[in-house]
Formats: sequence, structure tokens, C-alpha cells
Amino acid sequence: MNTKNTFKLIMVLLAIALYIFLFFIYLPDRQTLILYLILYLIFGFRVIKDGVKKAISGDLFSENTLMTIATLGAFFIGEYPEAVAVMLFFRIGEYLEDYAIDKSKASINQLINIRPETINLFDGYNVILTKAETAKIGDLFIVRPGERVALDGIVTDGMSSIDTSALTGESLPKYIEPGNEILAGTINLDGVIKVRSTKLFTESFAAKIIDLVENSKKNKAKADHLISKFSRIYTPIVVLLAVLLTIIPTFIFGFDSFNEWLRRSLIFLVISCPCALVVSVPLAFFAGIGRASQKGILLKGSITIENLSEAVNFAFDKTGTLTKGIFEVTNIETNNIKESELLDLAAHAEANSNHPIAKSIVAANKHINLSRVTDVIEVAGRGIIAKVDNKTVSVGNKKLIPELNLNHHNYRTGVYVIVDGVYKGFIEVADSIKADAVDAITAVSALNIKSISILSGDDKTPVEKLARQLKITSVFSRLLPQDKVENVKELCKEGITVFVGDGINDAPVLIEADVGIAMGAIGSDAAIEAADVVILDDDLKKIPEAIKLSRRTLFRAKQNIVFALGVKTIILLLGALGLTSMWLAVIADVGVTLAAVANSIRK
Repeated sequence: MNTKNTFKLIMVLLAIALYIFLFFIYLPDRQTLILYLILYLIFGFRVIKDGVKKAISGDLFSENTLMTIATLGAFFIGEYPEAVAVMLFFRIGEYLEDYAIDKSKASINQLINIRPETINLFDGYNVILTKAETAKIGDLFIVRPGERVALDGIVTDGMSSIDTSALTGESLPKYIEPGNEILAGTINLDGVIKVRSTKLFTESFAAKIIDLVENSKKNKAKADHLISKFSRIYTPIVVLLAVLLTIIPTFIFGFDSFNEWLRRSLIFLVISCPCALVVSVPLAFFAGIGRASQKGILLKGSITIENLSEAVNFAFDKTGTLTKGIFEVTNIETNNIKESELLDLAAHAEANSNHPIAKSIVAANKHINLSRVTDVIEVAGRGIIAKVDNKTVSVGNKKLIPELNLNHHNYRTGVYVIVDGVYKGFIEVADSIKADAVDAITAVSALNIKSISILSGDDKTPVEKLARQLKITSVFSRLLPQDKVENVKELCKEGITVFVGDGINDAPVLIEADVGIAMGAIGSDAAIEAADVVILDDDLKKIPEAIKLSRRTLFRAKQNIVFALGVKTIILLLGALGLTSMWLAVIADVGVTLAAVANSIRK
């Protein structure tokens, strides 16, 4: 509990004690009035001050202005206890509301406070404690066990484990060594490490996250905007009805009934305050954003929650999103040669190539002795020819040795291997599917999603093979980036569409979709800028989790609207008929607000 809330609590408890004391003693009317006025000012001075300020500025229908008018009116008709009670319950409600909001903010504040303000700068001789914001790119700094990293950088010395849970939600520590990237906001667990900064304090990945979270409230949902507009119309109408409730019956039944009709209109004013709606609906979205951030899912505002909860189409990028983005040898076909020998010859021929397929073949063989390899010739767009153990080994596509008419593997990804001019086999490679892809797609399908598609720049055969594994029927292959954008545009015409990409080369499509989800975006500034949802690690199962969380959040916001309007309507009718007191009106108003707030922040 913060100091501000503690002080509020003490003041409220003391004033309640004095209020109760007045019930048990008899005092002359003048002294009673003075004591009630003292209590009234203790509870209501700030409310009156804010109400007058807002009225002067033109906001005649703020909750503070309405409370001030209603309670002064109660004093006018001699209802001192009721006037004080209105302010008392209003302050209790305010205190509990602040407590609930602070609790809701805690998870987001935990994410925001992920950067230390200082670093241990190392100048080559000494360690100097300095402000992180003054550090330059290329500066060397030391991170000791238990300390949080202040700047993005590359580890230059030392080995350790780091806790990335503040960024990704992943509790398992990550091992780092020289040459590894390290991000601001992570915690060094074991050894002392030296890090060379690669970004300024204000440009770090943590800074991008903090900016995203702090600005998420700007992107309001339709329900949020609707409540703001509704309050501006609803409150003046109820105030007008309260005025008419005083004037018209007084003319009909005589001036002697003025106090009774004024009391009813004051009850109208108290219950007309739209605070339950104004507070609880945005808080429901805010709490949802907070819960998501704890799981390593960043949502850019309540509009994202609303769109994600109502999405009907999902489109997935293939490479790096549904697959690992790394080729692996999946099959070897041989012609009068052992598999191990074919792989060994191909791997040695490919040993100096940077092509992804070549790297996968080398990785599959594991042991490479470059002294066995001579006369390497790389034929652009075709493959490699090299001498391995004095044998001429050609590894590549069918264009490498056209005279052999190698056409029998047209629809598979891989390389032909020719030894001394004789075809010896085919090594097939594939981008392997992520371990959690099947479960994630199954979970998304179970959430009443109308269509799931794969949009890929890869050839038709591997994309369709992946689609069969994932039981996805809508497949688009050999797409250029602009083709993906056009496909997503068409899907958006059919309903709210979500595109899921790896956040690196999918920025245009992420922006075009109603909701863009960037997977595995830790360290990717482009994803932070382009996506509406940023999943910091590479866990595909967080996509259905984000959908369910969004739907639950939107449902609670709608629950708050229906509940608040329902209770207020009943109390307004009872007040107009003279069947309720001002006490009940204020208890109902505060109670509805607290119930809606509690509903918003519950897990």
C-alpha cells in the first residue's frame, strides 16, 4: 500500500469514528450543524474543489460537480447526515477504487521497470558507476550476478545464465557466452560478464517495450469510445430530468411538497454519476493488457483486444513462424553408394558454401576435414563442383549437369550428387515444423475461427506438405511480399483478419492486417513498430492463449456495462417514486463501481 493511500485510509477512519460519535450524543442544532460541516469538508473538500474547477472550465456534469450540488442541496433541506454520508461513501469508494487500479497496474509497472538507470562502465582499468542514459554505442560495461542489464549489447567476456522472464515470460534461464547478444531488462544470474553496448539507452529493446506499454491506452476500443460518448449524453439528460422532477411536481402538488421533490431529484443526481462505466470499462481492458504482459504477450491497446476477440480469419507465414526457418536433411536416396558415404562427399564439397541448404548438409555430416577438399568451383544459381579425395563431386540442382537430365525430383527441395560424372543420389532437405505448431493450430481452430491460411513465398510442394501436417486447407505459395498484402486485403473484406509472422520481413502484411501478430520478436524493433500483438518468445501456443484472454477481457467489459446500467436504471426509478433514500443511492453508486472494478481485475 503506498503512502498516499495509507493517509487516505487514516483520514477516512478518523472521520468515520467522529461520524458514529454524533449518533450517540445530543447536541444543540447549531453545534450539530458545525460538526457535520467539519466532517463534510474532511470528506468532501477535494471533491468540492475539483467540482467547482470543472464547472468553471465548462464541465458541468462531472461526477465531482454532481456530488457537490447533491450534497449542498441535502444540507439546504436539513439532511445533514445524508449529505455527509454521500461524501463518506464516495471517499471510501474512491479509496477502494484506487487500491484496485493500483493492483491492476502492478503487472504493467513490473514490465515498465525493467531497465536500471545506472551501469558499471569499464574504461579498461576502472569500473565507474554512471547513468545508463549517458553511455554511448561501443562502451564496455560490467554486469555482476543479480544485476539487471541496462543496455542492449554483445557479450565480450565471461559466461553466465540470464533470466529473460521480464521480456518473454519464460522462466527457464538462458545460457550466454562471448559473442551472444544480450538485451536490456534481462537479469544476470551467475557469473560476471562484460558487455559492449550496441544501442543507446533510449533505443534499447526494453525502451521499445516500455513505449509500447505506456502508449497502449491510446488505442481505444469501440466499447471504450462508446462509453465516453454515452456518458457525455446520458449525464446531462439525467440532470435535466432531476430538475424537472423538482419543478413540475411542485407546481402540481404545491410548494409545500418542494423539499420532498428536491430530495428525490438530489437522489437522481447522485445515482446519475457514470463513474462505474467510465472507470470499469477502460480498467477491464487495462487489466487484460496487464495479464497478457505477464505472459510475454504485448497488446497495443484495447482496440487490439477487441479485434483479436472478434477475429474470424487467420493467416500464417510459413518460414520462421510455423517452421524453424532452418533446413535439415530429411531423406537420402542413393544409387550404388552407401548413405553415409554420399552424405560425407556432399558435405565436404559444400563445406565452404554459405547457402542454407549447404549448411544443413554440412551440419548433418558433423565431421569435416577440409584437407580432403581441393579445386572448389561455385556455379552461381546451380551448385558446387569440388575435388574430394581426388574424386570430382558435383552437388546442386538439375542445371548443374544438364546432360544428365536430372528431372526426377522436380517437386522436392534438395540437391543432386554426381561423383565422377555419375549420378549417385539425392539429398532432400526441409524446413522442419516447430514442435508446438500442430497443437497451436488445433487450438486456434477450436476457437470457432472461420478460416486458417498459410501465405508463403516458398514453392508449392513444401508449403502443401506443411499444410497437410497442420490440417490447413487454404494454401498460397510462391508469394512476393506485395502478394501477401493483397491476399490479406481480400481476407479483411470477409471479416476481421489476423496475420501471424516472424516480425522480420513481414512488416507490410502485419500493418495491413486488422491484427498483426509478431512471433519470436525479442530483439526485433521492426516487430514492435509494425505489429499489434508482440509475442516475445517463439511459443505458438500463446496465440490461442491471447485470443482467449482477449475474449474474456471484452466479455468482462460488456458485463460491466450491462450490470452498471441495469442497477442505475432501477435506482433511478425508485428514487423518482420516492422509494429510496440518498444513503441507498450513494451506496448503490459506489457499490456498482466497486463490483465492476472487481470484475475487471479478477483473474
